[in-house]
Amino acid sequence: MCKKIFVAATGQHCGKTTTSLSLLHLARRKYSRVGFIKPFGPKRTNYLGQFVDIDVALIAHVYGMENQLPLMSPVVLDAYTTRNVLEGKIDPEDYLQQICRATEKLEKQCDFLIIEGAGHTGVGSVVGLNNAQLAQQLDAPVLIVAGGGVGNVIDALQLNLALFRETGAEVRMILPNKLIRSKRENTLKYLELAFKDTAIQVVGGFNYSPILADPTLRYLSELLQIELQGDLNQASRIVHHVQLGAASTQRIIDMLHESTLLIVPSSRVELLVMLSTLYRLPEYQPKIAGLVINGVVPISEIVQRVIDDAKIPYMRTDATTAGIYTKIQEDVAKIGAEDEEKIALVQQLAESDLDFELIDSLF
Repeated sequence: MCKKIFVAATGQHCGKTTTSLSLLHLARRKYSRVGFIKPFGPKRTNYLGQFVDIDVALIAHVYGMENQLPLMSPVVLDAYTTRNVLEGKIDPEDYLQQICRATEKLEKQCDFLIIEGAGHTGVGSVVGLNNAQLAQQLDAPVLIVAGGGVGNVIDALQLNLALFRETGAEVRMILPNKLIRSKRENTLKYLELAFKDTAIQVVGGFNYSPILADPTLRYLSELLQIELQGDLNQASRIVHHVQLGAASTQRIIDMLHESTLLIVPSSRVELLVMLSTLYRLPEYQPKIAGLVINGVVPISEIVQRVIDDAKIPYMRTDATTAGIYTKIQEDVAKIGAEDEEKIALVQQLAESDLDFELIDSLF
């Protein structure tokens, strides 16, 4: 019989996909046939000529599961799905049947199957396929990923658990994620107290990690929709700080932290030249990740030569400093298929931080 885990979450950016990556890594060390499915995919991408959810593309790439792609992503939304369902042009029952058929086939092929939900528990309600409904329909016990706090996390959990109770889906485990290392023990203690009168077990997840949380240059290039130029071998470099090129040149240099992306107006010629020159020095390369050069003022030929000769990674745009900075700060970076450093770290942390035997025993 195939063992199933439905991985849900209290919201976006809790670490649901990181958890799925980790469980797959650990399960493959114990079970010979491990599968993955994201029944309802709200984020569509073209991977190897097939439209699948972006998380399915990631999992397939990392674990070499491309031969199972059609089963791993049975329902993927497009721009018109919601309105077509609401207007009666699409019957949600057809989607449910596709999901059930794909899951049944994977159950026959696998000893251990991870079913990843989408967003918070209510996502998919508009087409009658929210996480709670799917977990109940697929008869899959639930692991719900949460944040790393106490009060707000308990509030979010109760809100999400209500929907699981309504549908009759069984939640067996809460996995608090992004825990602050110094507060981990206390956080888990109070979460356990909050659910001590239930059958749900609280099991600690990952501690907060800047390497996992922060974006790469490639990710920011895609987020801002600006071509990354310069040394493209640095595309996977992780950006830990974002700094505005608004102060004096010396002040900006003095304030550089590890792996800083600087947003510099194209009119700041002296700063662009200085940063490009410093990037060539070994002691500054760990500090300077790259540049976003913004503004309508054109860059002179000689300044462009300095930038190009330094091979400093950069993006060029007419957008405003405020617009770029706000977009970066409001975003939460997801792990991409090319983020080999992050993926390797997830797998390493999974081996040390997650009690897979306990998780496995609960399902």
